[in-house]
Amino acid sequence: MGAGRLLHLVRTPATSPAPAARPGGHPQPQTHNYVRLPRTTSAGMRRVAVSCSGSGSGSSSADEEGMTYKGAGVDIDAGTELVRRIRKMAPGIGGFGGLFPHGDEYLVAGTDGVGTKLKLAFETGIHDTIGIDLVAMSVNDIVTSGAKPLFFLDYFATSRLDVDLAEKVIKGIVDGCQLSNCILLGGETAEMPDFYQEGEYDLSGFAVGAVKKDKVIDGKNIVEGDVLIGLPSSGVHSNGFSLARRVLERSGLSLTDPLPRNDGVTTTVGEALMAPTVIYVKQVLEIISKGGVKGLAHITGGGFTDNIPRVFPKGLGAKIVTGSWEVPPVFKWLQQVGKIEDAEMLRTFNLGVGMVLVVSKDAADRILEESSPAYRIGEVIQGEGVHYA
Repeated sequence: MGAGRLLHLVRTPATSPAPAARPGGHPQPQTHNYVRLPRTTSAGMRRVAVSCSGSGSGSSSADEEGMTYKGAGVDIDAGTELVRRIRKMAPGIGGFGGLFPHGDEYLVAGTDGVGTKLKLAFETGIHDTIGIDLVAMSVNDIVTSGAKPLFFLDYFATSRLDVDLAEKVIKGIVDGCQLSNCILLGGETAEMPDFYQEGEYDLSGFAVGAVKKDKVIDGKNIVEGDVLIGLPSSGVHSNGFSLARRVLERSGLSLTDPLPRNDGVTTTVGEALMAPTVIYVKQVLEIISKGGVKGLAHITGGGFTDNIPRVFPKGLGAKIVTGSWEVPPVFKWLQQVGKIEDAEMLRTFNLGVGMVLVVSKDAADRILEESSPAYRIGEVIQGEGVHYA
């Protein structure tokens, strides 16, 4: 599939020291569906001198090479090799969540962060939705086993504690917990002088859920001919930002500039990139409750190429029909400005699909109708890996 193929498809979609313990709690938060950059201050302004057109629309000089995730500093192959080595010491890892038997249930646990999306939070001054991203990354992982999230814990580390800023971050975490129907059980606040840049912080989160042993979704019953259904993402979510930030530098745009070629919708670059990760928990559990779901893949780092095969039995793979779902304009912009090859896009970003369900043929039409918007994006085939058509 050539570089022009995916660009065509996105234009024409088918339809520490002195840590302080923090007690748990479950306030009543308000949810967020979008973010808006501050427009009355210079917060978030970022202008980079690069060789590109003055319009900042993404035209780049002919001698600029195509950008890659590895070139931006993230080596997916190295991460895969580390997991392979860890499996030798801790057999059984490698799923989206870890399962621990407890009576007639499995406790399902997951942990994650939000990566270098934090850099954009620092630059835009948007701190009250990054916590939604944090919760989403873990609860979306554990729900792939059919588990209902029970509780969440967070870790917030900074060089000097800014109480007002930290409160905004934690508020987003509480919001994310409400969207997941779980509670924020507790967390850790670590003040670590000289470890982080002034005004910066790091986040990680941990989610635990439960599923009856006879209800666990493990992919073992997946067969050739099963249907792949994609649930839409809100945008980049919380993966690929090391590459996305390099593209932003090349573009010459600031975070407050309008996103080019955005289908007539007025959205800034910062708003598009900072859109909170969709939390799929309620929707996915509702779909599972009606039957027909055999496997689920959370599309995070590794994109379609690395994540979808994680749910298949040995010998099976996926055929993905590119162009069968609506791809948000932000991905078209990222690919064109970064001159990113199709294969790299498909292994780095979610491209508009944040969760993939593997379902039986008999259940496919019903799930598509009841889950709108949702997309029939492919099918299970013989032969391992992901094949694009």
